Amino acid sequence: MSTADVVLALLSRGPAHGYDLKRGHDTWFDQGRPLAFGQVYATLARLERDGLAAVAHTETGGGPERTVYEITPSGRARLAAWIDEPAEPAAPGADELIRKTVAALRLGLDPAGFVARQRAAHLRRMRALEQAPATDPTSRLVVEHAVAHLDADLRWLEVAAGYVAADGVAAPVRLLDHVAADDHADVDADDHADESAADHSDDHSDDRSRA
Repeated sequence: MSTADVVLALLSRGPAHGYDLKRGHDTWFDQGRPLAFGQVYATLARLERDGLAAVAHTETGGGPERTVYEITPSGRARLAAWIDEPAEPAAPGADELIRKTVAALRLGLDPAGFVARQRAAHLRRMRALEQAPATDPTSRLVVEHAVAHLDADLRWLEVAAGYVAADGVAAPVRLLDHVAADDHADVDADDHADESAADHSDDHSDDRSRA
């Protein structure tokens, strides 16, 4: 997720200063890492430099001076392009869990203990997320996404535990193959769904022609 694009999304709701943007970000993504003020202002400076945001006015009453920013037409075009572009899933091997698991297995650093500790950490995080209050539907969506990823990781760790017991150092290659196979299965399922939808659409077209 690009911080600049999220800041543009927040600015698209109306002019705002840095504190408003930080608060908006932390509300939208309340299960994630809070946005640092330094990052907010550095991002605003880049957006202004690139013509994607501009200073609207300065607030001076009752406290420290605050610069209020607004999104520009170029910023709205950038935001629309960002939302329109499908997000790319992480490539196998880019995930820290995969890297640590492969390293533990390759180096023989108590791989069974590593897998057990990682499963316990995932289960603790999942329980915490499931108990988190749902402040609004979009916040709940963020939580559900995190829970789904944790659940997938837990199933993968079960596979890892089996490979550790059976194959030892041969496990990492097979684990990565397992991740790649899951990715291909998801793509194949999506392609099949698209083909089924197209066939269904053609059937309706034929029915209308006969009518």
